[in-house]
Amino acid sequence: MQPSNLESFIDSTTPVLPSRTLPKSEAMKLNRLWHPFETEEVEFFTLSDVWNRFDEWSAYGAGVPVNIGEDQMIVQYYVPYLSAIQIFTSSSTLNYLREETDSETRDSFSDSFSDDSESEKLSRWDGCSSDEGLFDQDSPLHFNDRLGFLYFQYFERSAPYERVPLLDKICMFSQKYPGLMSLRSVDLSPASWMAVAWYPIYHIPMGRTIKDLSTCFLTYHTLSSSFQDANDTDNEYQNDASKKNKEEVGIRLRAFGMATYKMQGDVWISGGNGKDQEKLVSLLNVAGCWLKQLNVQHHDFNYFMRCHQC
Repeated sequence: MQPSNLESFIDSTTPVLPSRTLPKSEAMKLNRLWHPFETEEVEFFTLSDVWNRFDEWSAYGAGVPVNIGEDQMIVQYYVPYLSAIQIFTSSSTLNYLREETDSETRDSFSDSFSDDSESEKLSRWDGCSSDEGLFDQDSPLHFNDRLGFLYFQYFERSAPYERVPLLDKICMFSQKYPGLMSLRSVDLSPASWMAVAWYPIYHIPMGRTIKDLSTCFLTYHTLSSSFQDANDTDNEYQNDASKKNKEEVGIRLRAFGMATYKMQGDVWISGGNGKDQEKLVSLLNVAGCWLKQLNVQHHDFNYFMRCHQC
């Protein structure tokens, strides 16, 4: 069975990363708050693996097969831009990274941070969807153990036409923050994440302008191994095309949240026997809850929401 256009977009923009195996001696040292389940093998990826996957997409766009009706198929290309990112790691890893990075250099991108201090961010983290939260607010050390220490964060505010490709942006930041290349998914707390803004650039075959294809997407991805199993199994659409896509071996960073902008018509919600609309609403709610839990003001998300309500 052919996947819906929404599922085609999600599958086509899901980074598939090479899987690496952590030596048993290192697996025993993992933070048990972040990795509570002991397994024979611990798979991980490096952040450089993530950025390498976006190399070709940044240059040429990611091709998404789209059914525009009457059995007509086109391939719509989307270019990815880094919209937001937060990297939380352990104190031991942070100390190691600090040894490699001059303190003045680390502070040079302070303008990219929000006005709140790191300690204020840590104190407001509740980490779950319940009203009670997971942490005792009178115990800041417990907060740090569970959330981790903020190593790097960035929130894009430029207009789309002023943005540089995702890989170029990361390479620029990595000159000041080398951990953006060297950190492993097992080094990162469950609070580590990134958001990618996808903007349409062209479709093949070229021809008439299709309004529905002007839709922009904002996808949210975890960067920690803590949610790896959830990423690998979170697919409600069990069809031949999806299974074929999954034949690509590796760790899949499937979007756990999503927002859209300029969605017109029903190209993206016409399939899945009505499930696509429900899926979009669910992904939007998850993205909003995630940002609320971290007490983050995500500029692109807020903009998408304002435009969606117009």
